[in-house]
Amino acid sequence: MIEIKNVSKSFDHIKATDKINLTIEEGSVMGLVGTNGAGKSTLLRMIAGVYLPDEGEILVDDAAIWNDAEVKKQIYYISDDQYFFPNATPMDMADFYKVVYPDFDEEEFLELSGQFSLETDRQIQTFSKGMKKQLSILLGICTKVPYLLCDETFDGLDPVMRQAVKSLFVKEMETRHFTPVIASHNLRELEDICDHIGLLHKGGVLLSKDLETMKSNIHKIQCVLPLGLEKELKDHLEILQLQRRGKLITMTVRGEEKEIMKRIEQWNPVFCECLPLSLEEIFISETEVVGYDVKTLIF
Repeated sequence: MIEIKNVSKSFDHIKATDKINLTIEEGSVMGLVGTNGAGKSTLLRMIAGVYLPDEGEILVDDAAIWNDAEVKKQIYYISDDQYFFPNATPMDMADFYKVVYPDFDEEEFLELSGQFSLETDRQIQTFSKGMKKQLSILLGICTKVPYLLCDETFDGLDPVMRQAVKSLFVKEMETRHFTPVIASHNLRELEDICDHIGLLHKGGVLLSKDLETMKSNIHKIQCVLPLGLEKELKDHLEILQLQRRGKLITMTVRGEEKEIMKRIEQWNPVFCECLPLSLEEIFISETEVVGYDVKTLIF
């Protein structure tokens, strides 16, 4: 388990993270989503022990990560911008990681490289962006660390490779203690693999919830109601968004579905239904509440 306790980090006058509290349970797939500049990459680097928090502490299985080489061996960090040694081949990088990570599985690395059509004796600098991402993921998997930190891991991968990587994560979770932490802007990619979501905004955590619980507590409602009921609806429901087109109202509402539908029934709607919300729609609704609204960004 990774525990992040009251962690803050600033760069000069810029506050990257502000008193973040977050728990990443072992054996879960944690998705970190957030607005641009929310602090996702900074947080991952602090978890990996690359940055030292200005305040607070980060514990990995009850041990402080900073300045402890043994604890750092439990974590592999894939940055958004991969770095490899100049003129190195995949095999050169594997040889390096065998020194750093004693459980590195060279046999599996060679097998997976073949499955992903990555030539192990070819210079990495000749690889495409997607191929470099694939290589970073395979190296991380083969270190056999319990915690894999992924910053925009799926960016640059084609749809087939994205699915292959997800399948690889699932296989690892079935066979050993493995906890991926995935930071991404592509919410659709996270929705079918993550079971817990942390939503970051302006360096803080807006919410951290099980994905299914999150979806069960926020709903999109479409109903046909007479004109002029907007104020009454807002007085009786916790509405995050409301749009009207004629008599058709579309709302994003927080709460239990049965209670929401029961309250709407008092206005005798001609038609009313509850529609499933995507993770992207939840993200937009939650961030609009704190002022991150597309209407304020488009002139």
